[in-house]
Amino acid sequence: MTLPPLHILLAAPRGFCAGVDRAVQIVERALARYGAPVYVRHEIVHNRFVVEELERRGAVFVDELDQVPDSAPVVFSAHGVPKSVPAEAARRKLHYLDATCPLVSKVHREAERHFAAGRRILLIGHADHPEVVGTMGQLPPGAVILIESREAAEAVEVADPRRLAYTTQTTLSADDTAEIVAVLRRRFPGIQGPKKDDICYATSNRQKAVKAIARRCGALIVLGAPNSSNSMRLVEVATAAGCPESFLVCRASEIDWQRLAGIRQLGITAGASAPEVLVEEVIGAARERYRVTLEEIAVTREAVAFKLPKALTVSA
Repeated sequence: MTLPPLHILLAAPRGFCAGVDRAVQIVERALARYGAPVYVRHEIVHNRFVVEELERRGAVFVDELDQVPDSAPVVFSAHGVPKSVPAEAARRKLHYLDATCPLVSKVHREAERHFAAGRRILLIGHADHPEVVGTMGQLPPGAVILIESREAAEAVEVADPRRLAYTTQTTLSADDTAEIVAVLRRRFPGIQGPKKDDICYATSNRQKAVKAIARRCGALIVLGAPNSSNSMRLVEVATAAGCPESFLVCRASEIDWQRLAGIRQLGITAGASAPEVLVEEVIGAARERYRVTLEEIAVTREAVAFKLPKALTVSA
């Protein structure tokens, strides 16, 4: 039987960013140096495939530090943690490694700087996301007001508009965030913001890449996890950019191929915490059903790398 044709447009950049790559390497190197088990507070990144691979090697994922034995090494996730977490680890004399993405740490330092200058801080982000919890946890309760939408930006009231600053979660939609910032700047002309956009380079690049292919696609698949903010934003960006048949899957096995019946151009991308092997898995599954041709559309090339903690790079 002759297979129908399918032209796959691969968005680039896609998949692992430097912060995720660093976090995964920290767990892998900790396992190599200290042996299993190595404990990890929360998912190191929001991807079950990655988490399960590390579990197979000996990583143990826990919700809180009270689940970590006194003698075991522990890694903090890439999303960042409140200050109370390393403080508790130090109190218990745990050997801990902080895998917080340096771009998230940048937001933490910005918030601290504004607080030290006496400014109230508006944090643009999603409630209960680990990154937001970590950023708000850098400062005393009440120092940060969370802004989740344009409506919230229109409604927020502050005691002194002259002493106000904003920061953002790093994995938001660049377009949506710009709209919220525009509202805040209109309402509070003196508000202080970051010298450089807090939306991380990888989030912005992956969104630009999706925009570059969305209108050419009959459908677009985002490889990622439902609890991954940057992956969910890619679905929203693709839909808004002209491909209403955009959806998220964790693995190729989740794809409803009947949903793609009649599609001749399929877009594929991956969130910043999804490894390239998952993209290859989807392409392989497509080849079983179609005569596949591939075209990669690159909006930029990334060459960012972050240093690992000294504890994992110096000789034991």
